[in-house]
Amino acid sequence: MQRVPETEQNNPVSYQIDTKTTVEILTIINNEDKKVPDAVAQSIPQLTKLVDHAVSIFENNGRLFYIGAGSSGRIGVLDASECPPTYGVSPEMIQGLIAGGDEALRHSVEGAEDNDLMGIEQLRTAGFSAQDMLIGITASGSSPYVLGALQYAHSIGSVTGALSCNKESCTFKIADYTVFLPVGPEIITGSTRMKAGTAQKLVLNMISTTAMIKLGKVYNNFMIDLMPLNTKLIERSKRLIDEITGCGAVTAAQIFDASGGKIRTAVVMAALHVTRNEAERLLQKGKNNINTAFKIYNEEGQ
Repeated sequence: MQRVPETEQNNPVSYQIDTKTTVEILTIINNEDKKVPDAVAQSIPQLTKLVDHAVSIFENNGRLFYIGAGSSGRIGVLDASECPPTYGVSPEMIQGLIAGGDEALRHSVEGAEDNDLMGIEQLRTAGFSAQDMLIGITASGSSPYVLGALQYAHSIGSVTGALSCNKESCTFKIADYTVFLPVGPEIITGSTRMKAGTAQKLVLNMISTTAMIKLGKVYNNFMIDLMPLNTKLIERSKRLIDEITGCGAVTAAQIFDASGGKIRTAVVMAALHVTRNEAERLLQKGKNNINTAFKIYNEEGQ
């Protein structure tokens, strides 16, 4: 008899939860949720290897794809869609695929996760190649949609990763990098949008954020490549320039405009008191890294 995945098992902590008061229910849920960060922490050694390879994929002009069904797929699409406005990268760089396509983001597409060919077709449509990397996201690790895509990626020589909350996940038998998230049984049996989903969200945040830091998209702890596409983000950009360089609000606004709305360029301009052309030269020579640009400036004795 096949063993029931951890995420599908009954949780004794929430037995008879339907007889509890509102505050008791909320407390039970909250106490279980507190276990999620600890489960994620246990995965850091495996996650480190996965992230380092993802960075090397990006450095060689490859792309990262997340793939999942249901809540797992939605979480992947969410993380991928937030990277362009946050870090100024192309929407092609990190992509999220979900069983059932975009319709499944808002509506349940029953049976889509059982289609082991759908993920393959989506990857082919996106031009997925051995230069790219695929990460399968599952709770139990048994979705044919995800398994089919991972097998296809493996067959063409692509590096693969798998996140799962089931130690015996079928995805772990295929993927090059495996990340086990031991969150245990859900408060509501089988409702993996809860602890499993929370763990997946935390891990994807960690993957994309760490990769962007390693790629120089963050200076100190500031988002220096965010896209100022609206009034709020334009004002935030000016504040960042002032906060990073201490040049003052008025000067920050002037340099923001002079830089063409590029925070990274503006920071170098304000910090070194150089023109836009000079700042861009230093950044280009320093491979877009602000610290390297500063070092080059000092080495050149300017």
